[in-house]
Amino acid sequence: MAPTITGLCRRIGWSVLAHVQTWRPYTSCYPALLGLAGTAVAGGAGRADALVVAALAPTLGWLSGHYLGDYFDRNLDAIGKPHRPIPSGRLSTEAALFGGLACAALSAVLVVWANWRIVPLFVVAVAGIVAYSKVFKRRGIAGNVTRGSLTALTLVIGAMVAAAWPPWPLLPVAAGFLLHDTASNLVGTVRDVDGDRAGGYRSVPVRRGVRHAVLLALRLYSGGVALVVLGAVWATTDPAAQLAITAVAAIIGACAFTPLVRAGDVVSARTALRAHELLVAERLVLAAAIIAGAAGGRFALAIVLPVLLFSLLTQALMRARHEFPPAPAVAGRKDPA
Repeated sequence: MAPTITGLCRRIGWSVLAHVQTWRPYTSCYPALLGLAGTAVAGGAGRADALVVAALAPTLGWLSGHYLGDYFDRNLDAIGKPHRPIPSGRLSTEAALFGGLACAALSAVLVVWANWRIVPLFVVAVAGIVAYSKVFKRRGIAGNVTRGSLTALTLVIGAMVAAAWPPWPLLPVAAGFLLHDTASNLVGTVRDVDGDRAGGYRSVPVRRGVRHAVLLALRLYSGGVALVVLGAVWATTDPAAQLAITAVAAIIGACAFTPLVRAGDVVSARTALRAHELLVAERLVLAAAIIAGAAGGRFALAIVLPVLLFSLLTQALMRARHEFPPAPAVAGRKDPA
């Protein structure tokens, strides 16, 4: 009886771990901050109900995107990342599909409760998640722009949680994050270039080379940050804090891009991963800059500092293991697993 219970507990533990790995916890706070940023710009920073929905609905949508993305990418992952939950068999395709649909449904309930006008944008966002993995991801810059557009939509949806319609000062911010996340997604394709090439995906680094992809990403990133700086002109509470925190984000971004630019035509997957890890942290800071401009620097720092710590810790624990298969055991030595 005891071995049976032990085996059951072990299987449950492996299943839970597979779901958590699919969630990528180190990224899960980003959509929450984007939603909060949109709500803050729309004047909802003082409403607890708006803040909860603005954080939770995008996060559930983000988790839905991870489930559905991994579901649609399972054949590609089987080539380049066979250790991931679905290709390794630790997460069934049915469970991934159900998880994606369930998270999307819960997110839909929240946004409908907050503002029915969000529904068309929500439908576009879900369609974009599916189209990214099914159609555009394999088609170069179209996939990167699709990914950036989803971020811009998240800001708009966050604003409409607090207001009937998004305020126009959100426009340069949303455009800035569109460029920014197009750039960070492009850096991700530099990391995945070998697997994409093997899977027949025509990403920018596969078609035009790694150096071209890096320089394009840098230009997009610079344009995105410039638009966020421009958005400080219309910040209603603390434009100085928005500019100061944006400067911190830009410094982190420079640290991410410098080794990529210096590497030239050949960037190792681990170098690209380290750059993307910095960008994962940097975008949290950039989202906090928008919150600071609309709701005050202290409010923004109180949110972003614990979130940043959580993201950095979970990245250190999980990120490399999720992106790269474990090293084979050395012959003649006992496998530590």
